[in-house]
Amino acid sequence: MLYDSTHTNLEEILQRILALKDAPDLQALKQLVDELRVAEGDEDAANHKMDELIKLIEVNPEYGSGLAAFILRLTNQYNQVTLYTDTGIASDQSFFYSMNRLIGHRLLPLLPEEDSVVELASFLFNERSDLRWVRSIDAGKWDKLIEMICVDEEDLALVATAKNSILNAIVILSYRISGMGLHLDLMAAYPQMLNHSAAFVAQNQEAVLFVNQYRKVHELDLMTDVTPDEDISPAPLLVMLEQCEDIVTNVRKRIYKTGISIRLTNMLVRLEQSLHRMQVLIELVADNKKKRDEAIVELTAQIVRTAKTRYSFGYLIESNTKLLSRKVTENASRVGEHYISTDRTGYRKMYKKAAIGGFFIAFMATIKILSYALVLAPIGRAFVNSMIYGLGFVGIHIVGGTVATKQPAMTAAAIASTISEGSANKKAKQMTKLSELIVDIMRTQFVAILGNISIAIPTALAIAYAWSYFMGTPMIDGSKAAHLLHELDPIRSLSLPHAAIAGVFLFLSGLIAGYYDNLSAYNKIGERIRRHHLLSRVLPCSWQEKLGGFIEANLGAIMGNFIFGCFLGSTATIGYMLGLPLDIRHIAFASANLVHGLFYLSPQDLTWGLMIWSFIGVLLIGAVNLLVSFSLALLVALRSKEVEFTEWKGLGSLVWRHFLVNPWDFFFPRSESVKYAQIDSEGRVIYEDWTDEKESNARVLPDNYVVRRLGSKPKDRADANNKDIREAIAEHHNDGEIVQELVVEEGHNTTPLPKPDKPPKLPK
Repeated sequence: MLYDSTHTNLEEILQRILALKDAPDLQALKQLVDELRVAEGDEDAANHKMDELIKLIEVNPEYGSGLAAFILRLTNQYNQVTLYTDTGIASDQSFFYSMNRLIGHRLLPLLPEEDSVVELASFLFNERSDLRWVRSIDAGKWDKLIEMICVDEEDLALVATAKNSILNAIVILSYRISGMGLHLDLMAAYPQMLNHSAAFVAQNQEAVLFVNQYRKVHELDLMTDVTPDEDISPAPLLVMLEQCEDIVTNVRKRIYKTGISIRLTNMLVRLEQSLHRMQVLIELVADNKKKRDEAIVELTAQIVRTAKTRYSFGYLIESNTKLLSRKVTENASRVGEHYISTDRTGYRKMYKKAAIGGFFIAFMATIKILSYALVLAPIGRAFVNSMIYGLGFVGIHIVGGTVATKQPAMTAAAIASTISEGSANKKAKQMTKLSELIVDIMRTQFVAILGNISIAIPTALAIAYAWSYFMGTPMIDGSKAAHLLHELDPIRSLSLPHAAIAGVFLFLSGLIAGYYDNLSAYNKIGERIRRHHLLSRVLPCSWQEKLGGFIEANLGAIMGNFIFGCFLGSTATIGYMLGLPLDIRHIAFASANLVHGLFYLSPQDLTWGLMIWSFIGVLLIGAVNLLVSFSLALLVALRSKEVEFTEWKGLGSLVWRHFLVNPWDFFFPRSESVKYAQIDSEGRVIYEDWTDEKESNARVLPDNYVVRRLGSKPKDRADANNKDIREAIAEHHNDGEIVQELVVEEGHNTTPLPKPDKPPKLPK
């Protein structure tokens, strides 16, 4: 009964739309959207209603043509060019300007853009859950629906108007891409851009050529849409767009070396999005129905998303944090501690580095215990603890050691690359690859923790014994020892929440290291130190050269470790001043404190149960450190690459299955290492870098490609047969050489659109 009722309502609405196709009414389209809308999360109902709509149009093709004419006639009353050129593309406005604008909108709402299609979409899709509803419908059903919605020959003028808007948008986007591709900041970040800048000029000329030829062949200027015997091929333009994308990819590959600013990050994002949008618009007008339908679905989803998020504080913050995440993670830190061991060699190296770190940590924990003999104000206590931690971590890095559980942005960026590479049909392979990478990361963290505590514990024991032997008095009394052990209790103390706080700081230290590595590269800190005139007066030339190289390679690690130490040292004091139970627990320091607590505890209080429970507490602290820091780093890396990953359950199943089959892989190196596309045998991320020889041989444009100034051709050559030119291009493709001349017909660069009717005023 419900089926028949839904069927009847949809048919009545489609009949009304068909009757109003020459004078479209907003409310009729709104009724159709409301009828198709389902309750939030009801994916089956959403697809069922879409099936009903498809069946009705299959049985009554006039409904499809009527709906197409209705939508085209309605949307042609709005400004479509800005829809194609701006909607869904990152803005170049600053975060604070956008935030102030949204705050002002809350206090005094902005005037609606009456001629904007986004305003129309906002009126039609006015429920909070509409975006999730649209996304829940199967892509195949969208494709089938779009395929059946086509206009009759009598309404080709509507198609011509829409295509003219799309073609004008292609030209506008092309000029914007040229401007961004030739921008000074981009050339400064990638000096080789001067050798390849012709690609951005060429794509613009190809775009204008394609638009002019398409308008002429389809007779769009006559407000019709003729189907030619042989349509204009967008292949030369698409080739140029792909070459521009390759240039952007090469710029990103060099970011680790050149650094990047927020402004340049935003510019690269806008450039990528503009290139993609041009490809979508080309598919809208090209003679490929499948790609055209997919482009319509993608653009429609983008319109709905923009309508739902344009005044959202959450979306503004999300998009800007993605930008910040991308800036940090794309310049992953290059210091020696950022490893993912994939074989026995890397495993042994990580243990040695962790052992060095454990040796230093035993002394750092002892110095921290002794410092409590000083009577200090809270700020003084925070300063002393911060210096112990911060300078100690820096010292560990300088001598080549590492601290367990440090999960830098580089590791997370490698994981995000594993997820984001490949297409949907390679999903199973991606998941397997990612699960193997996680196994390697967990093994690396195990050996790092093992290296820290296996050396920190005996070193702390030796220090405690030596102190008692030489000083004759205990370092701490029994009550202090009991307090140290109580801080490790996972049940009766806040050790695990405090370990989570330390995990957050571990994650932040990775981002800070990436930030300062980026800062060093972008501002050329090392080279500036090498050329500093004051340093040249006090240091020998070789020393100044080594200092510049050291700072260049280690600034990120030094600052990340030092600020991490300041976080750890000041948290307890901040908690005391705020009246909150804040503190930190780190597995390496916990292991050293375990030794001091057991060594100086009163004999009558020392039991096997206490020792075992305290040791379990140390292990749980390490597990929380690792889980929190790794999870946060992974989420930031996924956000930076705009990867929506929802297969956590499947990924967990693969990791668990691996543990059941080969549990030792989580603790000891494999007999054969797993190779990853961006990670070498020692776990370092590999970046492609062009040598000077490769740069000299690399050509973005094909040989003999003629880049001409627009309108520079004589008129008789401009009127040459474009079909012959395209045939000449295709003829030379087989030989690997393309001879191409850009033809621009004068008088067709800016075809004016017919003035649209005033769009209907949207109801409040």
